[in-house]
Amino acid sequence: MIYLDNASTTPLDSVVLDKMMPYLTENFANPASQYAAGQSTALAVLNARDKIAKLIGCKSEELYFVSGGTEAGNWALKGACAAQDGNHIIVSAIEHPALIESAKDLQKFGYEVSFVNPDKNGVISPEDIKKAIRNDTVFCAVMHANNETGVIQPVDEIGAICFEHGVFYYCDCVQTAGVLPFPTKHCSALGISAHKFYGPKGFGAIYISERAKINRLISGGKQERGLRAGTTNTAAAVGCAFALENAVKLSAEHNEKIIKLRDEFVDRVLSEIDGTHLNGGENRLPAHANISFDGCDGENILFLLDMKGIAVSTGSACSAGAVKESHVLKAMGLDKGRVKSAVRFTFGKYNTEEEVNTTVEELKRAVQKIRGC
Repeated sequence: MIYLDNASTTPLDSVVLDKMMPYLTENFANPASQYAAGQSTALAVLNARDKIAKLIGCKSEELYFVSGGTEAGNWALKGACAAQDGNHIIVSAIEHPALIESAKDLQKFGYEVSFVNPDKNGVISPEDIKKAIRNDTVFCAVMHANNETGVIQPVDEIGAICFEHGVFYYCDCVQTAGVLPFPTKHCSALGISAHKFYGPKGFGAIYISERAKINRLISGGKQERGLRAGTTNTAAAVGCAFALENAVKLSAEHNEKIIKLRDEFVDRVLSEIDGTHLNGGENRLPAHANISFDGCDGENILFLLDMKGIAVSTGSACSAGAVKESHVLKAMGLDKGRVKSAVRFTFGKYNTEEEVNTTVEELKRAVQKIRGC
């Protein structure tokens, strides 16, 4: 398989699995247990927390383990709103559904939500965020970089504006962890997910500033200093820490390789296939290439490439058999044809130039077949 959907998930690195294995087999004790075996795993969790906190640039006491980016976003939004007075929320229109759907949930409880659209290049304007802030605004979410287009957002400026107005600012860093420096000092909270940087699925972390007001989302035991109940996944914590450490350490090397492959792919597609359009401005993550194909349906391109063993994704999400158009591309103001024909190609550290060449050739055939020419 040629895997070009690394923005969706990355494969678990074998060296990360090696670090995790002892905690899946012999060192399996619950880290909340008081006996020696439990204390041994508790120490592994403590070390993982310290390592991730150092990489993110926060105190260990400000880092909490969660199940991933979706939980982090839900906790940030709902927890911040529950802890503060005010009933107005700002969410960028290109956020992950974890934030958009959470905001819609709170509308049912009387909260007002302002969804801020990006410009045609997919960038959220700090000035638009500033204009949207009201006296009763309690929360704002603008992601570090978009998961569909890869467009990097001006989060430092947005964070500064939110801080100036006393607004809790959450930055979804799921796509940028291990790729870009963390914008920690400008955030009230930020979230990461291990499976985006060659770590285990179902595990992530959220940084919450010690200055931020937030309530817990999941009640129960006293794990995570009483703010997030549930038995700690020791193996995943160890794997997440090691994977993030590797990603940060090797980011320059990996980014250089991935950019070269991505740019070669984009240049060939735009020059060799008529009626193609790159979606999003130039300030994008190294991995991302979101391309629309005139006269095509992105889902059909995906299926034809899949038949050739090439995995890509579209800007759409299928739910109960119904195709939903990309909310990101629609928010950018692209016409229906551009939105419907979009395909996302995202590269990773294991991809090769040979795979780029094969994908371009198969893509040519797929587009030609769909267009019937």
